[in-house]
Amino acid sequence: MPIRSTVIAANSAKKQPTLAQLRAFVAVAESLHFRDAAAAIGMSQPALSGAVSALEETLGVQLVERTTRKVLLSAAGERLAVRARVVLEAVGELLEEAEAVRAPFTGVLRLGVIPTVAPYLLPTVLRLVRGAYPELDLQVYEEQTSSLVDGLAAGRLDLLLLAVPLGVQGVVELPLFDEDFVLVMPDDHWLAGREDIPREALRDLHLLLLDEGHCLRDQALDVCREAGREDGGPVTTTAAGLSTLVQLVAGGLGVTLLPRTAVQVEAGRNPALVTGYFADPAPSRRVALVMRAGAARGEEFAEFAGALRGALEGLPVRML
Repeated sequence: MPIRSTVIAANSAKKQPTLAQLRAFVAVAESLHFRDAAAAIGMSQPALSGAVSALEETLGVQLVERTTRKVLLSAAGERLAVRARVVLEAVGELLEEAEAVRAPFTGVLRLGVIPTVAPYLLPTVLRLVRGAYPELDLQVYEEQTSSLVDGLAAGRLDLLLLAVPLGVQGVVELPLFDEDFVLVMPDDHWLAGREDIPREALRDLHLLLLDEGHCLRDQALDVCREAGREDGGPVTTTAAGLSTLVQLVAGGLGVTLLPRTAVQVEAGRNPALVTGYFADPAPSRRVALVMRAGAARGEEFAEFAGALRGALEGLPVRML
């Protein structure tokens, strides 16, 4: 037998690591704590410890240094943890591909949504899924944009519903609509009810914005800069959500910008608030579904985007 064939045959006869062992090891490598690692992957601590020990025996190297106070990776463990993650990611891609060849719109769809979109569009999304795709197991995750993008890249999420453009490589944006921003203010404000507010009016208004990390805050600041507002102008950041922001406006602390889809829910039933509309072209944002480039379910997601555009007809937006 040729030497190469002999080596391959010998290697194939060796005991192979299991996926459970690799998952246990990667969990320990990420948390450096057996209890936390076991909780993260839904395994008992003794079973996880046994899986790591079995992997060490299979590979013939010590991966973890165990002490009474902490867990450390050995030099070999640090190197092999990288390889183990690659293997698990490849297996995940294999499972995703296998799921994609089944009937479309079945199985799990993990949808990430930003907080400034979720309350206003999710009712429509849920009605669409219940009515048109009853076999789809929709799971919704409300997070800020950066967390959602990271989750999409890591495979934790399948599809995102958020404001674009993201300026991120490796994703495909499926635009749904553009919507204008409106100015929300107390009912006695000098701009109350106007439909021709120039953008320049934003230069001197006491503007209330969301906290750092919200893309709507960044979009509002971009609008203000385009209007000629200095970065050091009077901007107060005191709210983590639009509902709180609007209540601050109702209390007379300032004015704020809302996307049109949020106005009815957040300000429509409060008599202390009025809206004002900007002169054309009004500042706006674009909302889209976003998926990974080359996603196994890409055709399915594109079809879903088309169905969602139809379901959103009637909103105060410009469909794309």
